[in-house]
Amino acid sequence: MNSSFWHQKQARRWLYQLALLLGLGLLLAWLLSNTLANMKARGIQSGFDFLWANAGFDIGESMIAFDSSEPYWRAFWVGLLNTLRVSVVGIAVCTILGTLIGVGRVSNNALARGMGYAYTELFRNVPVLLQLLIWYVLLVEFMPDSQSPLHFNDWFYLSKNGISFPIPVWDASVPGLVWDVPVWLDGEITQGISLTPEFLAITLGLSFYTSAFVAEVVRAGIVSVPRGQLEAAKSIGLSNWQTTRQVLLPQAMRVIIPPLTNQYLNLTKNSSLAVAIGYPDLVSISNTALNQTGRAVECIALIMAVYLCLSLGTSALMNAFNQRMAIRER
Repeated sequence: MNSSFWHQKQARRWLYQLALLLGLGLLLAWLLSNTLANMKARGIQSGFDFLWANAGFDIGESMIAFDSSEPYWRAFWVGLLNTLRVSVVGIAVCTILGTLIGVGRVSNNALARGMGYAYTELFRNVPVLLQLLIWYVLLVEFMPDSQSPLHFNDWFYLSKNGISFPIPVWDASVPGLVWDVPVWLDGEITQGISLTPEFLAITLGLSFYTSAFVAEVVRAGIVSVPRGQLEAAKSIGLSNWQTTRQVLLPQAMRVIIPPLTNQYLNLTKNSSLAVAIGYPDLVSISNTALNQTGRAVECIALIMAVYLCLSLGTSALMNAFNQRMAIRER
């Protein structure tokens, strides 16, 4: 190898990283081989072939059709979709709510500031698992009975079974979108879309908990912008909206996006607590599969791989958004 290679800082950096990755790969391969050998010596089955066997259990809430005769891999897919459902809805809700609370924290209105402060201090200092349990108890204990649900114009129904409301669907006979309205008959609600108490509890709990942290992130981003720049913007005749859009937000977003990414990651990982209230997410279904098959290493590996991919995907999207929002000097 040419001696000049070792004098190139960039080349040495890549070589060291390659050596580190190779070392880690060898270490993981040794651990895997050792684990499989010990499991074989003790007569413990291993491998992912169980994914194609019949699951033998039903899932109470699913975004796709599923029954007990379906294979385990489809059960894991149902759990992943349920996890994504909670994460995406929770991220959207906590972003909107946290932004509003964060703006209120820096408002000139004393009542808005006080309410924002009380909100953040309450929800971020109560353990998230306790909040999930509180929401679940409120929904299943204090909501109207399913035989006499609370309803609004026969479009929205609220009971211990959850909430039901209309959803637009495509009708080829019209053609166009029509409203699929829920129908209550003999204690059961058909048509429309229904959200179970378990889904509502995990979504509300994670959204309210995470929004308290998002509010602090937004507040920090806003106060990081020098007040002199806002005054300069007003002095040249910019309206409040123009000042916010062209001066405040571009600079505040540089401070907001990195910690906001962490909160999105925390919400996604905290969704695994859904198992505590019976929501059939990925962890819940994996636990059932583990108990039935005994493939603990495989089930845990699947959970780790899925959450790793979700976290990396979220980080990649937020990093791309951060680069797009970056202020570039001209």
